[in-house]
Amino acid sequence: MPKAVYKTLRGFTVGIAQLGKHDDGPGTVGQEVHDGDTVTVDPAGNLGVRFLGIDAPEVSFTLPAEALEAEDRRAGEASFVQIDDPRWETFLSDPLNERFGPIDLEADLRAYLRERVGTGTATNHAQLAEVATAALRAEVKGDMERLDQDEEAFRFFLAFASEIMDGYGRFLGFLNCDQPDPPRPPSYNERLLRSGHVTPYFIWPNLDPYRRQPRLVDAVPEPGAVAPAGVSAEASRPLDEARSWVRQAREDGLGVWSANEPLRLLPFELRFLARRTPPDRWVIDLSANDDRLLAPQRYCTIADPEDRLYVPEEYVQLFVSKGWKLHA
Repeated sequence: MPKAVYKTLRGFTVGIAQLGKHDDGPGTVGQEVHDGDTVTVDPAGNLGVRFLGIDAPEVSFTLPAEALEAEDRRAGEASFVQIDDPRWETFLSDPLNERFGPIDLEADLRAYLRERVGTGTATNHAQLAEVATAALRAEVKGDMERLDQDEEAFRFFLAFASEIMDGYGRFLGFLNCDQPDPPRPPSYNERLLRSGHVTPYFIWPNLDPYRRQPRLVDAVPEPGAVAPAGVSAEASRPLDEARSWVRQAREDGLGVWSANEPLRLLPFELRFLARRTPPDRWVIDLSANDDRLLAPQRYCTIADPEDRLYVPEEYVQLFVSKGWKLHA
């Protein structure tokens, strides 16, 4: 089935829908047109959900044009290529090479990335992506068995944070099973983070789907209000818990933190290297109790990924107005 919402080549996010359901069937125009500016619709196609707070190893992604064979470039191949494809091994063995196209990275970040790439990086990423995919499938199937439901009866529960949809037409949320009797188990986002199958990827303002400030500006933390775990404000407690899960998973050597074969390249690093565009989100060091908002390419100065809170560029001035200082 085609996607109900998707990103077009011109950059627009568009969607297809039909008149909403009424009882057990499609509604009429009279039933579903609520007033002059509201219509109830049912998506005509599939909707993707991108899990908030986590980043899983990529199963596939678009390669730089320079990494494709000449015939593929002539054919305009821009589809996602499986990471276990030999072309990814060639690219990730030396992704900073200018033959794959220019990428404007500072010297410190280049040095940091050189330590993480090389022969076997693509294989490492593909293997851990396969494990993460299997883990999520097992969680969903386990919920179906526990609830004694099949694919037709099973329903997902979806909680949104501040931003509802990304530029690819995917919902941004915390996904769980829907069940009639509480308490509901932890979300799939949380389960995968605890089991070490994914890496943390905390992006403001999508931190806590259950407590929301009435205005976005009110949700900007004061400098020092995102201190180390156990010290920060009560409003940040879910973030602190998530960080502690990552630390425990790493200590136990689970999943991407395996002592024998840890994930070499973070998923977002693979993406920006393939796109040939530097990272563009500013970052706060959650392990420090200070007022610094670090420039995007300085994320690598924060040792552990659970201590990185990313701030999209469009929100930076909100943080500056609260007293945060830009450190380029």
